[in-house]
Amino acid sequence: MEELLRINKIAETAGIGEEYLIPYGFYKAKIDPRINELNKNNKDAKLILVTAITPTKAGEGKTTTSIALAEGFGKIGQKAMLCLREPALGPVFGIKGGATGGGKASIGPSEDINLHFTGDIHALTSSVNLISAIIDNHIYQGNQLNIDPNRVVWRRAMDMNDRSLREISIAHGQGNGVIRDDGFQITVASELMAIMCLATDENDFLARLEKIIVAFDKEGKPLTVKDLKCTHAVMRLMKDALMPNLVQTLEHQPALIHGGPFANIAHGCNSLIATKMALKMAPIVITEAGFAADLGAEKFLDIASREGELHPDLCIVVATIRALKMHGGVKFDDLSIENVKALEEGIENLEIHVENMKKYGLPVLVAINHFASDSEEEIEFLKKWCEKKGFKYAFLDGFINGGEGSVELAKAAKKMLEEEESKYHPLYDLKLPLKEKIEIIAKEIYRADGVIYEEKAEEQLKEYEKLGFGDAYICMAKTPNSLTDDPKVYGAPKGFKIRVREVNLSAGANFVIPLCGKIYTMPGLGKVPSAIKMEDEPWR
Repeated sequence: MEELLRINKIAETAGIGEEYLIPYGFYKAKIDPRINELNKNNKDAKLILVTAITPTKAGEGKTTTSIALAEGFGKIGQKAMLCLREPALGPVFGIKGGATGGGKASIGPSEDINLHFTGDIHALTSSVNLISAIIDNHIYQGNQLNIDPNRVVWRRAMDMNDRSLREISIAHGQGNGVIRDDGFQITVASELMAIMCLATDENDFLARLEKIIVAFDKEGKPLTVKDLKCTHAVMRLMKDALMPNLVQTLEHQPALIHGGPFANIAHGCNSLIATKMALKMAPIVITEAGFAADLGAEKFLDIASREGELHPDLCIVVATIRALKMHGGVKFDDLSIENVKALEEGIENLEIHVENMKKYGLPVLVAINHFASDSEEEIEFLKKWCEKKGFKYAFLDGFINGGEGSVELAKAAKKMLEEEESKYHPLYDLKLPLKEKIEIIAKEIYRADGVIYEEKAEEQLKEYEKLGFGDAYICMAKTPNSLTDDPKVYGAPKGFKIRVREVNLSAGANFVIPLCGKIYTMPGLGKVPSAIKMEDEPWR
């Protein structure tokens, strides 16, 4: 495995002058946004979106594939830049683990990136909690804004999975403020993370920050962060965090890592600041959207692309034979056993995601992430199935072989970029009523028969439309483990409805968040968290 190069060398290959580089040690740096002025007349790059089938315990390797593709481009002499999300400590110490790829298809310095990195998520956490502190102090100090303590909608945050903090009561004890119900969400589910990743520059971030609704007064009027008069304090905390971070793949391809909203409870895309910067710095840009195409890719194409005026040119849907067999009913422990029948039954999940991406007018390439346990018969079946369906496909073996194992994928992607025109368009018209937009996503993307709204959700949707947010985007919060809202339902289910139990509003991000099924904005740890498993490994 190759050693990392000093970050100034990576910057040099990416065309970033030292005057725009702000090093954080030897191997990571921030990029001064003034470089955008230098590059503003450059032609926009071709933009590749990497997404995946519905995730399973078997693993699909979406981030690994994104990194491998960048390395594959390097092997064929094609300059490209990678844009990924920052990992959150919750998954790192929880179930999922780190988010820097795997094997030779990794970015580094991986532990730095997975932990504190350059402090972006710490800055977000501090900013969220500063706003909370200002709210409760304002109520305690006389409450000039007439805030209704029972209608504070801004929640505290921490960058850790801790289910015990989902619902709490605060200010108990003499002189500690007004007792009220509150709760924590994980930082990456906060509205501040959403607007960090949807803002196009500092000024846009500030404008969005000012619009965030934090509470309602006793007459029902919404109150914003601007009303609290703490926007400039937040901007001071966020000043450095708004600059993209430069790192590298193990084969020294440049990567911008910036922002990290979850795709199941937020919009799941890295920052537009980073993506738009990259589009002026390389002829091809690779980005990914969290979880499967029904979550991250839908939100990238319906929300982020419209907000950033992006025009995606190609969508890559990642799948593994192992995962497809799991969707066909095979137990995890039996995935290494050849089972073409299960593969045939599970493959409909892949078909749905490919068809869904084509609904946006995108050329689609299926990337089959190869495992050693894949049998020749299974591989042959999958190839013939793709050919019969008219789906372009390529195999890759980036985990073991890095760029060398990804040349086939890189060549296929390059050919499609050169020969097939993207006719990208979003799925729904923003002017449609909120419920109609929700139902379009449920029916067209999840393949549901319809949507059931609980009473609280119905009331909230009516209120948000009265407040003027009828033309907002829809950011569905749903389990990533199924096309339904039940995480135990694999494959390509039919005859189900999506249940919306409540709806949150992110005014600064201009989207409403329907919470479907048992989905939480503060995850919990598993029975044996990754943090416990680390005890068996050297800590240095």
